[in-house]
Amino acid sequence: MFSQQTVVDANIVSDFNNALKLYNDKAYAAAQKGFEKVQNTAKESSSLKADATYYDAMCAVRLNQTAADEKVLNFVDENPTSNKKNKAFFNVANYYFANKKAAHALKWYEKVNTDLLSEENKKELNFKMGYGLLIAKAYELSKDKFLPLINDAKYGNDSRYYYGYIAYKLEDYGIAASTLKQIENDKTYKAEISYYLLDISFKAGEFEKCIEVGTELLKTARRNDISEISKIIGESYFNLKKYAAAIPYLKGYTGKGGKLNNTDYYQLGYAYYKQNDFEAAISYFNKIIDEKNTVSQNAYYHLAECYLNIDKKTEALNAFKTASEMSFNVKIQQDAALNYVKLSYEEGNPFENVTDVLQNYLKNYPNSTSYTEINELVVSSFINQQDFEGALVFLSKKNTQENIALASEVSLYRGIQLFNEQKLQEALPYFVKGKSSSEIEISQKANYWEAETLYQLENYEDALNKFINFNNRLRNSNSDAFPLLQYNIGYSHFKLKNYEKAANTFEAFLGKRDLEIDIKNDTYIRLGDSYFATKNYLEALRAYQTVVNNEGTEADYAQYQIGMSYGFRELDDQKIVALTNVVNKYPTSNLKDDALYQLANTYTKIRNNQKAHEAYERLLEKHPKSVFLPKALVRQGLLYYNDNENRKALEKFKLTTSKFPNSADALEAVRNAKNIYVDEDNLDGYVSWTNTLRFVDVSDSELENSTFAIAERKYFEGKNNSTIASLRKYLSSFPNGKNQLKATYYLADLLFKEKLYSEAIEKYKVVLNAGQSEFSEDVLAKLSQIYLQRQDYYGAIPLLERLEREAYITENILYAQSNLMKGYSSTKAYNLAIDYAEKILAKNKLDDNLKLDATTVIARTSFITLDLRKAEKFYKQVEEIATGELKAETLYFNAYFKNLNKEYEASNKVVQELIATYSNYKYWGVKSYVIMAKNYYELKDVYQATFILENVIKNFTQFEDIVKDAEIELTKIKENEAKTNNSITPQTKN
Repeated sequence: MFSQQTVVDANIVSDFNNALKLYNDKAYAAAQKGFEKVQNTAKESSSLKADATYYDAMCAVRLNQTAADEKVLNFVDENPTSNKKNKAFFNVANYYFANKKAAHALKWYEKVNTDLLSEENKKELNFKMGYGLLIAKAYELSKDKFLPLINDAKYGNDSRYYYGYIAYKLEDYGIAASTLKQIENDKTYKAEISYYLLDISFKAGEFEKCIEVGTELLKTARRNDISEISKIIGESYFNLKKYAAAIPYLKGYTGKGGKLNNTDYYQLGYAYYKQNDFEAAISYFNKIIDEKNTVSQNAYYHLAECYLNIDKKTEALNAFKTASEMSFNVKIQQDAALNYVKLSYEEGNPFENVTDVLQNYLKNYPNSTSYTEINELVVSSFINQQDFEGALVFLSKKNTQENIALASEVSLYRGIQLFNEQKLQEALPYFVKGKSSSEIEISQKANYWEAETLYQLENYEDALNKFINFNNRLRNSNSDAFPLLQYNIGYSHFKLKNYEKAANTFEAFLGKRDLEIDIKNDTYIRLGDSYFATKNYLEALRAYQTVVNNEGTEADYAQYQIGMSYGFRELDDQKIVALTNVVNKYPTSNLKDDALYQLANTYTKIRNNQKAHEAYERLLEKHPKSVFLPKALVRQGLLYYNDNENRKALEKFKLTTSKFPNSADALEAVRNAKNIYVDEDNLDGYVSWTNTLRFVDVSDSELENSTFAIAERKYFEGKNNSTIASLRKYLSSFPNGKNQLKATYYLADLLFKEKLYSEAIEKYKVVLNAGQSEFSEDVLAKLSQIYLQRQDYYGAIPLLERLEREAYITENILYAQSNLMKGYSSTKAYNLAIDYAEKILAKNKLDDNLKLDATTVIARTSFITLDLRKAEKFYKQVEEIATGELKAETLYFNAYFKNLNKEYEASNKVVQELIATYSNYKYWGVKSYVIMAKNYYELKDVYQATFILENVIKNFTQFEDIVKDAEIELTKIKENEAKTNNSITPQTKN
């Protein structure tokens, strides 16, 4: 047994020695396997097993195995008295230190018992721990490790360098300088020490020395040091106010990690500013964003000055505002505030009401030497912003003579503003007040607009008196300012049916020169109508013929009236020629069915029955919705009856009663048909036929006739309330009476006038469901109007479609088409909306407002459907004639499309116009600011872009969609700028 154990021990020793040899040869993986074998075979608690465990842990450390640290600690726990314990800690620490894992090494150095180390190892431990602490930025602890070593032969220079470096980092520049100078010629650290000593000199304010030393140092500096040395030289020149010399060195600085910060940009901007190179200065100042401190306040103030020097006042306004909101330098703050106020007045303010800006300045700086000047600008700012109501409120607070006089003038402007918005009743008292102005021009304009407003309110008698009195007062003065005065007087006479006076006034007006062609043609039309109404057909012919010859608007109407005038002069051949021209020469005329009906009647009159039938048949075929159809059928039936063609006559009469049972012509058709039945001795056939007609009662009730007659008389007398009661009584008593339809229509009309719309709808529907009648057109117009007032486009559209097909009155056709256009647009039937808008624009004579509506619908709808080219084209057309909020909208889209076309400067000018002139329409103004921000960013003006977006987000939370767009743009800009500017914090994404 003893002999066998000895052999085993010898083998283990041999295995251990083999593994140790491999360890010393750095074959750690192979050595570790050998040591593991020894651990498995050696006796527990033997020194050989302990040594094998130690070397196994050392192998694990050198092989970077994850369990290495654990193995070392296990060795120490299992062998607490081992003389290798301290050595293990020291060796592991040295291994990590050698592999540049100083922080990891530090953990193990701290475990070493220094009492067990030799003096040399103690020095090594202190030096390496000092370095580890330095890397961990534990500067004070690190200093304590290096300090005992600075005179050591081996570690002295390195320790002195690190000691000096730590003093430099702790801003103890005296110690740093005195320590580093002792080894400034050491080749190992010469480059670093030269830079630190240079920077220490800079921080000590020795700028001349820095320039001298730094310039020399640049000649031999390493590439990585050139940037920092350039910065010190540049800032030294900057502090010595030698700005031109500073610029190339400041530009030579590339920043930390390739990024500059706001102070770096400020110094470059200011240096260029002092050279009057304002464009270059702006390019650096405007990169300073996302911070509020003395540097940024100074930067924004000087940035504003640079903008002013290159005549960019709006940009300057923004920069002054930012500077005025910082109090680091009170003098700069107050001066910036004053400049901000003045520029707001001069250029308009994109983010605040100018009057608020002015009044806030007076409140914040009541002792300012500019107080009186700013106070006088308040009223002017109201007027410039077209906030006339605000101006009147402000003027009313100070009842001075000057304010009273100015209030009269402002009242005129407010009245015109309301007039243009079609708020006529609201506008009237403002014109009355404007008449009291002592300024002749203001008083005259107020008088004129008062009369014009009364006319638009259909108060023609008062309007006429005002126009005439005004005209009389103008006779001794220049009336060129009111070129349409006589035209308006003529129209007022015409509306009051004073046709002779209207004709005389229109004749006088036409004697003027240089009339606009549309006004001239319209005047000839009304002149002709005036003569026509007074039966002066010869003069009427002359006026109408002028319009036809000029191919003016409403030439088809003039041609039609020519025919009617010839008819009243018993010149039937000429009448036929004129009416035939209406049918053949005006393909889009709404009077073709009128002309055909009159032609047929004229041919009947001259006994050319064949031509008459041809005209009637053409009317029936080509105009199946014409209001003349029931009359034409009856007349054609009579024509057949007179020619003894009873069968054909009866067909026409019966067709009248079946297609138009609720028309007055149907009753006439029944009476005429009765004559045929009597002639043919077929009274039973007549009775049988009339029994199928609901509207015919052979034994009419006298009571029904009397009841209806009473209600109808009240209706025409305008006794609305009592009429409503009478009509309800009639309809209740005679639900199937022959006047049931007319009574229902009368009742619906009165309910409409009394604004009892729900009941009116019910009655109007009864009239419509009865089929086409003489009331259909008016019912369709009124019923659709109710739905439109309720913005119920789905209810209105079917009515408007029918009104368009069936209407006789031109105004109703236009009414239907214009509201179909709007209805389809509102219900997102965009193609139909555009179709109707184009149909309206194709008409010859078109009201300016309707033309504007149609053009606007095409512009908006094209944008929604992403037909941007078409949208841009039509928005340009709208912009030429738009006013108020619509003008603001068109300017926004003008800016939008210019941005899209990369015309950034031009786009900004449009936004500025919008802000300056239409600031009351906040939504479009604020929406345009986002476009402006995009423009500025493309123009490399980061400050303006971020300033605008931040102010949109801050000040206009009521416009959620715009704020969201602004937030998206701001995030993109800051993320992009953070790539080159250390002072910017990128936006966090939610």
